[in-house]
Amino acid sequence: MTPSTGPLLSSVNFPSDLKKLSLDDLPQLCEEIRSFIIEVMAVNPGHLGASLGAVELAVALHYVYDAPFDKIIWDVGHQAYAHKILTGRKEQFGTIRTYKGISGFPKMSESEYDAFGVGHSSTSVSAALGMGVAAKLDNQKERHHVAIIGDGAMTGGMAMEALNNAGVSNANLMVILNDNQIAIDKNVGAIKDYLADIVTSKTYNKVRDKIWFLMGGGTRYGKNSRAIVKQLGNALKTTLLKSGNLFEAFNFRYFGPVDGNDVIRLVKLLSDMKQIKGPKLLHVHTIKGKGFEKAEKDQTIYHAPGVFDKETGTIKEDKCLGQAPKYQTVFGRTIIELAEKNPKIVGVTPAMSTGCSLNLMMKKMPERTFDVGIAEQHAVTFSAGLATSGYIPFCNIYSTFMQRAYDQIIHDVALQKLHVVFCLDRGGLVGEDGATHHGAFDLAYLRCIPNIVIASPMNEEELRDMMYTAQLDGMGPIAIRYPKGRGVLAKWKTPLKEIVIGKSRMIREGNDLAVITLGHVGNDAVAACTELEKKDISVAHYDLRFLKPLDEELLHGIFRKFSKIVTVEDGSVMGGMGSAILEFMADHGYHAQVRRLGIPDSFIEQGSLAELRHECGFDTEGIINALLELHSTKSVF
Repeated sequence: MTPSTGPLLSSVNFPSDLKKLSLDDLPQLCEEIRSFIIEVMAVNPGHLGASLGAVELAVALHYVYDAPFDKIIWDVGHQAYAHKILTGRKEQFGTIRTYKGISGFPKMSESEYDAFGVGHSSTSVSAALGMGVAAKLDNQKERHHVAIIGDGAMTGGMAMEALNNAGVSNANLMVILNDNQIAIDKNVGAIKDYLADIVTSKTYNKVRDKIWFLMGGGTRYGKNSRAIVKQLGNALKTTLLKSGNLFEAFNFRYFGPVDGNDVIRLVKLLSDMKQIKGPKLLHVHTIKGKGFEKAEKDQTIYHAPGVFDKETGTIKEDKCLGQAPKYQTVFGRTIIELAEKNPKIVGVTPAMSTGCSLNLMMKKMPERTFDVGIAEQHAVTFSAGLATSGYIPFCNIYSTFMQRAYDQIIHDVALQKLHVVFCLDRGGLVGEDGATHHGAFDLAYLRCIPNIVIASPMNEEELRDMMYTAQLDGMGPIAIRYPKGRGVLAKWKTPLKEIVIGKSRMIREGNDLAVITLGHVGNDAVAACTELEKKDISVAHYDLRFLKPLDEELLHGIFRKFSKIVTVEDGSVMGGMGSAILEFMADHGYHAQVRRLGIPDSFIEQGSLAELRHECGFDTEGIINALLELHSTKSVF
């Protein structure tokens, strides 16, 4: 698509063009960028709300700083769309998050203006500090380093670790805290309350406004701007908040809070703050969804709303309504069903309650549902603590984010054989969010951990049964891994029943070849086997269900009967289910031709799920081709 641009935006392709505009032109430019983002997002869904709120911030940063020489590092990247538009990607912006298009997140290989690749939260301060220290080592004292971090990302322990280190580094580091009081869902925790206290404190804001007046208000700074900024810092240091100033405790010069949607004021503040050496933090308050009424009113829904009407904001009707539900919905409904019967079940999530549908339990059982903020490591060990007291935590974390809590899975849960149920949402390819968000590695990184059970359902009924089995007495750690998106059963609410841990199932009998699948991708294998039957090729299909423990009885039977086998998984082929099958074959002296299908040993970029599965070769067509190729080869055993 070719979105329309306003008169100012049409002349701006790079920050050098932006700097040619007058200060008074910037508010209009911001509105044109905002309209441009809305027009694209209406037909090509992406992260709308956060980027609308950060338009003025992106404009001010590129107006004041000299990127790419100065390094601007965004955290997560949901709010960086205006940054992309201003840095040479305006013409390609209509392709954002699409197959072979530009990424939805800052990406170093995409642009020299993307100083650091992001997608997971709480990384910006660490990266910016590393760059700042490197600049000192290279004697590049004039280079500036700016980290923009959202208030939700401040709950991540890594952000606090970075602030602690930065405070004693004396690096030329600017941290901008983009405070909009919401990540996807409303922020939670003491840091959220602390920031709210700063924003709403009458005393604090009175001093802030007084200092702003002394600095010249909305007009201009005088010759003594550096001295005035220093007075501003000193005045704010002595301002009394009940809890003191957290950031000054980290040895940062603190400024704010200020209106982050006032572009002229931001430019003037940033211009003066550039002159201050050492670590400093500017606290800006922005409105998520700014300038789009529906997005401002319903910030969770319009975080990433899908296709919508750009004039009214009305979200387009889901064409899949009345069909099979999303796995996330099945999880959300089923955990309530289980919790109503078992009072020891609790739900835990690190700021993903709506995405994983744990918000359903939160509404019905708020005292038994815990959103711990963007803090995956804490979520896992918090769950372990609950388990020591006889509770059964269902710890729901997106697969890609569970990577951040790997040590806690090993040390705090598996080593102690604690009854924690890990529900790994978004297992496998996730589509348009791309390489930073694909859940490609969970099967491989979990498989080597002792004491843990790994299960993956082929459909909604299996997900329900795995959840039911996972909460039964005598269980230890178990990970249930399921994909993003819809299942295959319109009538999914089947009676709950226990399944035998480590027990697979035969989907269909066959004589020529065997296909072994794990998880939802087994449905593509069903279609492939049906198609090959028309060609008089008889394929036996087995749904493994459990990667650990393996169903060795079943595998012995497969290898005794078949010399040609295809394994299919929506996960890394390096170390995943196919690798487990090969290890079994080697350990027991079997000989067979085994073709492994899955995510190859590379990072897969963004695109629709159908496009990416086809690229990786494990959609229905890919499975058919692999089986045909294997069937046509002469057996070497």
